[in-house]
Amino acid sequence: MAVSAFAPAKVNLYLHVVGRRADGYHLLDSLVAFADIGDRVTAAAADGLSLRVEGPQAGALAGAGEDNLVLRAARLLAAAAEGGADSPPAGAALLLDKHLPVASGIGGGSADAAATLRALDRLWQPALARSEMADLALRLGADVPACLAARPVWVGGVGERIEAADGLPPAGIVLANPRRALPTPSVFRARQGPFSTQGRFAPMPGDARGLAALLADRRNDLTEAALTLVPEIAPVLARLARLPGALLARMSGSGATCFALFADRDAAVSARAELARVEPAWWSAAGALTAAAPPVEDGAEPAGGNP
Repeated sequence: MAVSAFAPAKVNLYLHVVGRRADGYHLLDSLVAFADIGDRVTAAAADGLSLRVEGPQAGALAGAGEDNLVLRAARLLAAAAEGGADSPPAGAALLLDKHLPVASGIGGGSADAAATLRALDRLWQPALARSEMADLALRLGADVPACLAARPVWVGGVGERIEAADGLPPAGIVLANPRRALPTPSVFRARQGPFSTQGRFAPMPGDARGLAALLADRRNDLTEAALTLVPEIAPVLARLARLPGALLARMSGSGATCFALFADRDAAVSARAELARVEPAWWSAAGALTAAAPPVEDGAEPAGGNP
């Protein structure tokens, strides 16, 4: 038996830094959505634990070794499930089909870790409570709880406070990155200035244009700091804003990936084709925001075969 879980790109539609804890961690307020663009984790039953990475972005993880977030998530879930009468085997052959750039502000590693938790929860059936899975997710990183939800959410605290953001309207999206990795800790260290207030709103607008109008009154508080580290973000934002049909252009997370919202998927796909023509060196992708978490699929290709 094998199972497969999609790891969707995480998009911070806005991100406000609202404070800082005594331990140095920043407090956030963000509306997080997910796109139908991402990686895929496949897990098959096996005696031991192994990982193979394939796909167009696999090379960026070549040096991760045992520190890869997929393996860390698998080991953490196995340890949490040990000791019970129905304790699962601690083995799985894992395949990561990697399409999202690493250290890019769209939660690639976090989404992979969350997809691993979802896939192995189905494969091993450890029967952990939802709260236990959320605790494991937070131990893997601040973005992993939201990525475990994999649906529109309001995020607070350091990433652990997750509330459903129901009613997010359909929208097309284009993602673009100048092929520059940007570690999140570096961006937070570079951030200066006062803290923001929460930007949450209700009710949700009815369409992408209304969503873009509301988001225009909000921002990503990490953009200025990211620009000091990767100035190439500025032309990415400018180019996205000029794409035909673009409703809003903004950086996601700590960068360097930026996004533009469109009325629908077709408009996004058309705009991305234009972007790829004029900026062929950039990584880019087009798709749509999703309203629900992707299902874990049974009967996928075994991890030893082709993805």
